[in-house]
Amino acid sequence: MFTQRKKFNNGHDIPVLGLGTYKEENEEVLIEAVKLAFRCGYRHIDSAPVYYNEQPVGKGIREAINESKGSLKREDIFITSKCWCTFFSKENVPVCLDSTLNFLGLEYLDLYLIHWPMGFKENEGFYPEDANGKVIPSNIHYLETYKAMEDLVKKGKIKSIGVSNFNIKQLQDVLDNCEIKPVCNQFEIHPFLQNDELVDFCIKNGIVVVAYAPFGAPDRSWSKPEDPKVLDNPVILELAKKYNRTAGQIILRWLIQRNIVVIPKSVNPDRIEENSRIFDFNLSDEDMAKFKNIKEKFRYYSFDECDNHPQYPF
Repeated sequence: MFTQRKKFNNGHDIPVLGLGTYKEENEEVLIEAVKLAFRCGYRHIDSAPVYYNEQPVGKGIREAINESKGSLKREDIFITSKCWCTFFSKENVPVCLDSTLNFLGLEYLDLYLIHWPMGFKENEGFYPEDANGKVIPSNIHYLETYKAMEDLVKKGKIKSIGVSNFNIKQLQDVLDNCEIKPVCNQFEIHPFLQNDELVDFCIKNGIVVVAYAPFGAPDRSWSKPEDPKVLDNPVILELAKKYNRTAGQIILRWLIQRNIVVIPKSVNPDRIEENSRIFDFNLSDEDMAKFKNIKEKFRYYSFDECDNHPQYPF
């Protein structure tokens, strides 16, 4: 069982490997995936209201605790969720959190993030759209949202707060105006989007980096046949052969050696176990440098429906 953790700037810490739960809507499959992850040594679950599955995630957590006969406790587990873009107002941030806590069946979260730096029109579903299929923005700034989250930390409902998908300018804005410093920024990082400048900025400012889509989200619903595939890249396949590992394990190891927390999403039992077996080897400095030879550049989560938003981060 691994216990590697990374310290936050507020003294709490986060397990460096977590289970992503994005968009898995088969409840029984997800419950079993969460329980298996704990058996494989995971102690970190990443969730969000917009994944439409916080109830089965919570059920998986509770069943795992109950079935452990005391060996797994709530305080051993790190749970992340996120404030969605249609709950940006100071009145609605607590509503979003309370809904998440209710669905998960928990009294507090270890980490609460602003999911995107963009507020959407409130009270019209998760994705209010105009006639052109673009998301309708609200005029509520993420600093109002962040202030409301600071208040929830003071009330004991959240241990740590941070952001997700924020660029350098937006993150600096939060740092310049916050009372409670963000502990992390969660954003897309993989060999085709190495994001060095943003990673370096975060680390320099004492903000932990959490990488989603480390494999390039191969099961995303909007993929096109011509999109490049991270797991098929020859540089990575060559390293996988050298170390007698899978391409996925090589990528996760590369990220962890960059001081980045990883949250690969999977409900496949073999893959969940495979992704946990990344703490018994190291990539050499020479092999870490080979990732710089990868020429492909691709963002899988561009969220184009929001590119009209004044706070669109890309």
